[in-house]
Amino acid sequence: MRKQVKNNVSWVGKVDWELEKFHGEEYSTHKGSTYNSYLIEEEKTVLIDTVWLPFGEEFVENLAKEIDLNKIDYIIANHGEIDHSGGLPALMKHIPNTPIYCTANAVKSLKGQFHKDWNFKTVKTGDSLDIGNGKSLVFVEMAMLHWPDSMAVYLTEDNILFSNDAFGQHYATENLFNDLVDQCELFEESIKYYANILTPFSAILRKKLDEVIALNLPIDIIATSHGVIWRDNPMQIIEKYSQWANDYQENQITILYDTMWNGTKLLAEKIAEGISSVDSEVVVKLYNIAKNDINDMITQVFKSKTVAIGSPTIGNNILHTTAALIHMMKILKFKNKKAAAFGCYGWSGESVKILNERMKDAGFEVSTEGYRSLWKPTIDAEKEAIEYGKKIASL
Repeated sequence: MRKQVKNNVSWVGKVDWELEKFHGEEYSTHKGSTYNSYLIEEEKTVLIDTVWLPFGEEFVENLAKEIDLNKIDYIIANHGEIDHSGGLPALMKHIPNTPIYCTANAVKSLKGQFHKDWNFKTVKTGDSLDIGNGKSLVFVEMAMLHWPDSMAVYLTEDNILFSNDAFGQHYATENLFNDLVDQCELFEESIKYYANILTPFSAILRKKLDEVIALNLPIDIIATSHGVIWRDNPMQIIEKYSQWANDYQENQITILYDTMWNGTKLLAEKIAEGISSVDSEVVVKLYNIAKNDINDMITQVFKSKTVAIGSPTIGNNILHTTAALIHMMKILKFKNKKAAAFGCYGWSGESVKILNERMKDAGFEVSTEGYRSLWKPTIDAEKEAIEYGKKIASL
């Protein structure tokens, strides 16, 4: 069922309430998602993006109930990833010659995934498409936000920016506008989306935001590809992105650990106690890596100024859960963050040294040797861990 966005612009996408994982198993979607597709009906009829591949046939059936498919003059593919382009194979069976406007890289992506040579029309930043009634679509390349093929489209007169993956969230809702949903949930999912997907491209994003602002385009609505449509003060999410893209941190220290026989867990708790004893203002959060969602922990890392990470020694190394989390931190290229290491051991005791090395390799500033405890921490070791927490608080 279509929903009006503004004037002759409608939402014709899909709400996916059951989605639990995205990008394979890489990203957790506790609150589902939406695949936002938009229909513009001026003198020319334009379809902007489709839906994820499993919903392709359903999407086309529903779209055909709203409009004669043969009346679609242009298709805009802002991004080739199949959560946006997955409805194209089913759609193009009905209208195989309809031109698809996209970037040159999107042509490569779409051909590579669907092995079809559709009627592609490549566009660059600044190109425009007249759709009648005094309105045009203006194309803006958004390379590496978050794929090389990404772009956004601006609809003149209605002042709508179809932003693709930028400014979105994985958030299922029937109330598709930002002013109609729970604001805490909305911004929780927005920062999680940024932290886990867009962080590596922060430098590129800063430049792109400057470019968009310099265009001095009036923006009344930001129509994303996932989650809500920003119609109430849409610039608020651009302002948030400006903050998040500048090596973001809050007054937070996050303690991440895995443990075998609870010794390293005890150290984590004592370190937290030490931090709080000398700084009542700092937010301290503890997470058992093996028992918490990795994307939620990454979000907390993104918000933190310092990360304390702990693992016991096993096989002259660290636990695989901890190694995986650090690997993900490295991929995301966090900036302006400090790290400290800790752990228990029974024999060789290499974990703290390895944690320090891997956190340095992941781009964190490591300024302590770390703290390690032989066997289960004694009362004296607990006191030492508290003192180590105090030291972390002063980093």
